[in-house]
Amino acid sequence: MSTWQLATGMGWIGWVGVLAWSVCREFRSTFWPKFRQDKSYQHWVWASVVVLFMLWQLEAGLQAGLQVHFLAMTVLVLCHGWRIACWMGAVPVLLMGMMGLLPWSTMGLYGLLTVVIPVWCSFAVFQLTYRYLPHHLFIYLFVAAFFNGALTMTAHQLTTAAVMGLSGAFSWGYILDNYLVLLPLLLFPEALLNGMAITLLVVYKPEWVRSFHDNDYLMK
Repeated sequence: MSTWQLATGMGWIGWVGVLAWSVCREFRSTFWPKFRQDKSYQHWVWASVVVLFMLWQLEAGLQAGLQVHFLAMTVLVLCHGWRIACWMGAVPVLLMGMMGLLPWSTMGLYGLLTVVIPVWCSFAVFQLTYRYLPHHLFIYLFVAAFFNGALTMTAHQLTTAAVMGLSGAFSWGYILDNYLVLLPLLLFPEALLNGMAITLLVVYKPEWVRSFHDNDYLMK
C-alpha cells in the first residue's frame, strides 16, 4: 500500500468517524426534530447547502487535489454549531462525488480537509473569542467571523499542503510554488465573505445565527 492510499484510507476513516460522532451527540436529538417541524429552518438549511455547493465549484488550480476555492465554513459553524456544520458540509461533498466532480477514493480525505478541519478551526477560534475577549458586537463580527474566516482558510491550506507533501502526491517545491503561493490572495476575500454574511444575518435574521445572543452582545 502506497503512502497516498494510506492517506486516502485514513481520510475516509476520520471523516466517517466525525460524522458518526456528530449523529450520536447532536444530530438526532437536536437537529433532526427541529428540521422536521420547522419549515423555515428547512429552507435555511437547504439554501446553505446549495450555496456551499455552488461556491465550491468556483475553484482554481493546476492539479487535482491542489485546487483552491472559498470555504464559507465559518458562517456554517457560527450559524449551526460545529457538529451540524460537519453534516451540512458533507452534503456538497457527496453531491460532487455522485456527479463525478470528485473521485470516490479521495472523497473522505476531501471531506476531512475541506469540512472537518475548517469546522474545528472556526469553532476553536469562536470559543477562544467568546472566552477571552469582551462580548462586544464589533469583536464578534470582526474576530469571530472576519478574522476567523482568514484563519480557517490558512488552516485548511496548510493541512492540505502537509497531507499532499507527506503522502508524496506532490513535491514540496511544487506545493509551495503552485498552491501555498495563492494563500495570501485568498485570505481577505474569505474573511470578507464570512464577515459580511454574518453581519447581514445578525442584522436581518439573528435567530438563524446560533452563536449570537442579544443578551451577550447587545444588552450590556
